Amino acid sequence: MSRIIAVEGTGTERNRLVKSIVIALRELMKQKQVDAHSYDLAGFIVLALRTISKNIEKTVSAWEKKDYWIKADRFRMQWDWVNSSAEKIEKALFSEDWATVAIQAAFVAQKLNSTKVSENHRLGQPWVGAWNQLKKEQST
Repeated sequence: MSRIIAVEGTGTERNRLVKSIVIALRELMKQKQVDAHSYDLAGFIVLALRTISKNIEKTVSAWEKKDYWIKADRFRMQWDWVNSSAEKIEKALFSEDWATVAIQAAFVAQKLNSTKVSENHRLGQPWVGAWNQLKKEQST
């Protein structure tokens, strides 16, 4: 059996997720009323923020192995908000508190405001089916 080589690094994956979140936030802000699409968008934001949180730990653990403690701590502090935002959005989503979802979405948008995403991006619609996936994870 041959080795499995990871083509995409953690930084690349994190950047792709951040851009996808920005696109999902744009779509969510365009929503006039709550529907299945809104649930998918908010669910995707939760799932993506969780993945970024795990991604941060992978990056930091690699730096800590090389004794880059200060760099690792700064990076953790820079992304400290990710996990708590995911939890707040998830809790609000399951209790159907869309005012809190909107407040947290605005907070996430503020944190990611320096991210530039072209209108002609190739990321597609990664949020399709995210609400069902989040419900499935919640039940297990």
